[in-house]
Amino acid sequence: MVGPAAPEDRYFNRELSWLSFNDRVLAEACNSAYPLLERLRFLSISGSNLDEFLMIRAAGLAGQIRSKIGNMSLDGRTPGQQLAAITAKVLDLTGKQQSILADVKQLLAAQGIVIAGEDRIDAEADGWLQNYFLNSIMPVITPQAIDPAHPFPFVANRGIGVLFNLTREDDGSSLVEMVLIPSALPRFVRVPGADALYLTTEQIVCRYATLLFPGFRVDGDGVFRLLRDSDIELEEDAEDLVRYYRTAIQRRRRGKVILLELDHAFDPAGEQMLRDQLGLEQAMVLPLDHLVGVCDLAQIVGEDRPDLKFTPYAPRYPERVMEHDGDCFAAIREKDIVIHHPYESFEVVVDFLYQAANDPAVISIKQTLYRAGHQSPVIQALVHAAEMGKSVTAVVELKARFDEEQNLKWASELERAGVQVIYGFVDWKTHAKVSLVVRQEEEGYRTYCHFGTGNYHPITARIYTDLSFFTADPAIGRDAAKLFNFITGYVEPQGLERLALSPLNLRETLYTKIDREIANAREGRPASIWAKMNSLTEQGVIDRLYAASQAGVRVVLVVRGICCLRPGILGLSENITVKSIIGRFLEHSRIWAFANGTEMPSGDAEVFITSADAMNRNLNRRVELLVPIINQTVHDQVLEQVLMANLLDTEQSWLLDGEDGSWERVADDGTDGFNLHEYFMTNPSLSGRGDALKDSRVPKLTLRRGAA
Repeated sequence: MVGPAAPEDRYFNRELSWLSFNDRVLAEACNSAYPLLERLRFLSISGSNLDEFLMIRAAGLAGQIRSKIGNMSLDGRTPGQQLAAITAKVLDLTGKQQSILADVKQLLAAQGIVIAGEDRIDAEADGWLQNYFLNSIMPVITPQAIDPAHPFPFVANRGIGVLFNLTREDDGSSLVEMVLIPSALPRFVRVPGADALYLTTEQIVCRYATLLFPGFRVDGDGVFRLLRDSDIELEEDAEDLVRYYRTAIQRRRRGKVILLELDHAFDPAGEQMLRDQLGLEQAMVLPLDHLVGVCDLAQIVGEDRPDLKFTPYAPRYPERVMEHDGDCFAAIREKDIVIHHPYESFEVVVDFLYQAANDPAVISIKQTLYRAGHQSPVIQALVHAAEMGKSVTAVVELKARFDEEQNLKWASELERAGVQVIYGFVDWKTHAKVSLVVRQEEEGYRTYCHFGTGNYHPITARIYTDLSFFTADPAIGRDAAKLFNFITGYVEPQGLERLALSPLNLRETLYTKIDREIANAREGRPASIWAKMNSLTEQGVIDRLYAASQAGVRVVLVVRGICCLRPGILGLSENITVKSIIGRFLEHSRIWAFANGTEMPSGDAEVFITSADAMNRNLNRRVELLVPIINQTVHDQVLEQVLMANLLDTEQSWLLDGEDGSWERVADDGTDGFNLHEYFMTNPSLSGRGDALKDSRVPKLTLRRGAA
């Protein structure tokens, strides 16, 4: 049976699918079951997400239009058609953000947290604010006249400014002034007091503008914010990546404007001036009812009100490691282990590296670094290892978007400590997450490996669900060594035993596994595919999953974000279900499971974890890894705990309608719901528990009829 042939009938648009994901994130800000400050956090996350989307994806389409590049999207749209559709959806999203902000502000005010509440300023607060303006703001800001004698000021990416219409009191002449809010100033200022009264810095500047402009009457003001094209295109002749990225970061700050946000009372003449001066061709102009830059609301989430936040969660440290007196190598040598973040502590990864640094038997450490954060214990562990005389190699990825500057800093610090720093490939990002430790033991050299589905980042490890896999499997160790030789010396690996590697054979390995399920289905054997990922956009993977559905393979996909596959379409994908989970933690782990001729879940199913999403960039333009899970306990944990819980979740799940692309929350069927985040916060993992499992039972998860 052959499905629809037209692209628009076979695939969803990537950009619109991403905006639908952010719509689901924004919906969590309306979740009355969440504490109020957590709802505000989701609102700020939706704003941050949208900013990045506009600076990269929308800006890329605008650039294609300017360059007259007519690349068609997977669903058959031109760049112009996509940008028009995006603009309409962004208008809808930002309207929702402003409406939700109004509602949440009202609820927070009833709890003593007032945002942008000038009506709550009494005489005492006014005196404090005026003093704060004079001493903390006025010395930092710089009014700039806008007239033919002065060039129009440069407004940085994410910059916020205020335009003032002034009249000189002595002669009645008019003047327009711009005040740009320095990024060093806080976006929100808290007025001292028992109740939390927050005002934006730009509000304070407007309130005390007469102190800034003595001798003038302030006739009007307007706040604006803009975003610029922030993608960095790598030029073919960029031989010195470090020098290139240092200059490219500066160029990013001066990219084309892609969005101009205006407050609701912005003067039309001022808006026209901004349009004329900023060059807003292909840019969006959005008048907003309440607040520009909703991403900055994250600052208020830090308010010390535990009663308005989720109950704090302390991750468990794996008992398996503690049973070996904290010896990570002994625990891994005994048996492979998976650490499930954030339910289990990221500290075990850091301890693994520090133990390697301090262990006299360790010969060398090799490490990939994609995103490590601003205060990275991983970096410090590698520095310590080099200072202890180990041979340490760090592959630092300079092309990690928005972390380029931080990674340049880490690279310099590592090199100063004696670490051999490698920047990897010019054209490909090194996205695989790998640590390799070589240790001299009685039997000879033994290689210990760590593979992650997420970054070596201590902050995201507390809020992203990811898997850390530790093994001393000799075959995997040999493969990992070949991976590092590939990155550092461009020596293409031959004869990989266990690992699959993009851009060499990871995609083909997935294709082969899907094709085997198709063959099994045609032969009347059980055939199923379970997979969890962040995004599904690669046409080859989608088409093979369509073929699997048509052959009778049951396919269940958990796709957090973008999904270009249309599920449930007769003759195309009627055997495919797609769900998305949005909740307290950000689902980030990437897992594939293939039935292998058995009924799922099965001990004979093939299970893999990976650093790669099913996207063209991951499979064709990045260095990624696909790692088989062979140890039975770890296999059961990944398949029958992690994947199963994702399939069973009802309280945080959305289902994708393949006809119109809409997402609907899983309906409450009147039975007790299942929340996978609560399950993992209250139940131990299998491989990390060790002998402690003898004294505590882990509830076995069972598929409901029709769940897979």
